[in-house]
Amino acid sequence: MAECERKRGSGPVRHFTLTAAPTRLELGGGRTVRTWAYGDELPGKEIRVTAGERIALTLHNHLPQSTTVHWHGLHVRNDMDGVPDLTQRAVRPGGSFDYHFKVTDPGTHWMHPHVGVQLDRGLYAPLIVEDPREPLSYDREWVVLIDDWLDGIDGHTPDALLAGFLKRAGRHGGGMGHMGGMGMNMDMGDDGKGGGGTATRHGRGHDEHDGHDEHDEHDGRGHRHGHGKGDHGHGSSRRPFRRRQLWGEPGSVDHPLHLINGRTAGHPHTFRARPGDRIRIRIINAGGDTSYRVALGGHRMTVTHTDGYPVRHAKTDALLLGVGERYDVLVTAKDGAFPLTALAEGKRNRSAMAVLRTASGATPGPSDRPGELRGKLMTADRLKAAGSVRLSARRPDRVIDMTLTGNMARYNWAINGRAYSPYQRYPVRSGERVRIVFRNHTRMWHPMHLHGHTFALPHGGPRKDTTIVLPGRQHAVDFDADNPGLWMVHCHNIYHSESGMMTILGYRS
Repeated sequence: MAECERKRGSGPVRHFTLTAAPTRLELGGGRTVRTWAYGDELPGKEIRVTAGERIALTLHNHLPQSTTVHWHGLHVRNDMDGVPDLTQRAVRPGGSFDYHFKVTDPGTHWMHPHVGVQLDRGLYAPLIVEDPREPLSYDREWVVLIDDWLDGIDGHTPDALLAGFLKRAGRHGGGMGHMGGMGMNMDMGDDGKGGGGTATRHGRGHDEHDGHDEHDEHDGRGHRHGHGKGDHGHGSSRRPFRRRQLWGEPGSVDHPLHLINGRTAGHPHTFRARPGDRIRIRIINAGGDTSYRVALGGHRMTVTHTDGYPVRHAKTDALLLGVGERYDVLVTAKDGAFPLTALAEGKRNRSAMAVLRTASGATPGPSDRPGELRGKLMTADRLKAAGSVRLSARRPDRVIDMTLTGNMARYNWAINGRAYSPYQRYPVRSGERVRIVFRNHTRMWHPMHLHGHTFALPHGGPRKDTTIVLPGRQHAVDFDADNPGLWMVHCHNIYHSESGMMTILGYRS
């Protein structure tokens, strides 16, 4: 580990302070919630550095639970990764911790806790690493964080919701992950349901469209794209959006709210520009349980990056983001006011929305569904890595099979049939090319995330750290074992991981 850090070298140090604390947040329209957040903001204040610099950040914990910070997508030294009882001791209430590491690769990333279901509160913030040799040219840059929300709605919390799932499944004593020793209130009330979000009961199995059907290829030209100049929105589709890309069950929780940059669709965040501006949009799915279909009304997007790494540029009408995934896109702004809509994939037609405004006119309504949502849909498997970051051709030295198991009734999510244990580890050695084969034996899709590394999708596919594995499918990813330590592999649906769907890769000396 020390040798790996030495090779990263030195660099200018950027100092930051982060305070996690209970707070009240206003989500739009006077709706306020009691929750936890970084610095009383949602999202937390952006951290922006340049590749080659070092981050020195002090976390102050004012929460009633222990916490940590995980740097999602960053290739950090192992003892800075923020996983309690594995890479560090959790920071107790009233305590502090100093994170200090070099940032080597540019990209769009984010940070969040790795303790219990704290991610499904307001504890997240963007982390942008700029490229000192940025090849893209644009006039403006926006960061868009999409989130599903239930904390503080009618007094409910993610902790109580997870406890309710486990109680109904006959599993008691909290989750299987990083929940021990936090002093949580597990009182479920009389009904034991855990509140505001509810368990999804879809049961539709495989009757939905299976991935890339021909209908996903049309360009949506049958719908007018509302809210251009002089258009008051009558062209936007308002009928329910039923077809979905990911067949199977969409998640465990029906979150009552969906947010972009901390705002509801009824009171959206507004991005302002001039007609003709070329805009880079960095899109982050910071949700706890929801995949999103994202489109900008009246515009096509050019995809330039996924999970921080460049890809061959590809045009699309819409994007599909699993939990934890990020995409960078370029758009050229048109004249008017346009909805940037994030539709909760497979979840009752719920959505988040922001607004791109370049002129006066009516603001898009929260129920607007731009026609682009039905246009060409981009998923990561359709992209190719840019030549500069493509993984070299090489046979794997080691193949690790990870079968994803579990169901909603028993709430027994696991890898290879075993719920998480800090003592269960899959060995790798430095210098190996490692292939992980994910086999999904469940009826849900799972966004699988690898800490401390990036993997490549097959056949020259993009470099990523998070990938969606569909029900009944297998998905192979390759990575180079170049960052010694103990590293998590887990489903980034926080309710799945905290009930057992995570494990550890451990380097052997």
